[in-house]
Amino acid sequence: MTETPTCPRCGKKGHSVDGATVKSMLAVSLRHVQDIPYRFCASPDCDVVYYSDDGAQTFTTHQVRERVYQKAPEADDVLICYCFQHTPADIRQRVAQSTQATLIDDINAGIHAGQCACDWRNPQGNCCLGNVRQLVKQVEASTITSEEE
Repeated sequence: MTETPTCPRCGKKGHSVDGATVKSMLAVSLRHVQDIPYRFCASPDCDVVYYSDDGAQTFTTHQVRERVYQKAPEADDVLICYCFQHTPADIRQRVAQSTQATLIDDINAGIHAGQCACDWRNPQGNCCLGNVRQLVKQVEASTITSEEE
């Protein structure tokens, strides 16, 4: 069994991301992109977004077209859903209004209608719905905790 390549900057394991995702997200010349496997580093404390399996090539937050949610999870204005343009501020507002289920239903409807392009628009190269649901749970939990205090 082979070891998952780790980010050369922070040492954390990243997940595989399609080369098309890397190409669509970069704001630098695509001459820098090779036909090799790349990984996505989700660590918020690391500025590397993509790295090659051998660690010889990296692309940082300064080289991508979009701010990356995983790199700035505390920012209210970073996109968490890149296809339908939702931010953490949107989610906090929806939880406060008890309409978070509507937001998730809206994203699901867009997915089922073939309107999402997560593999090209989301820097992590896959669906954002897991991130959205996780943030909804965190916001709901913090709301409950603050109400109990």
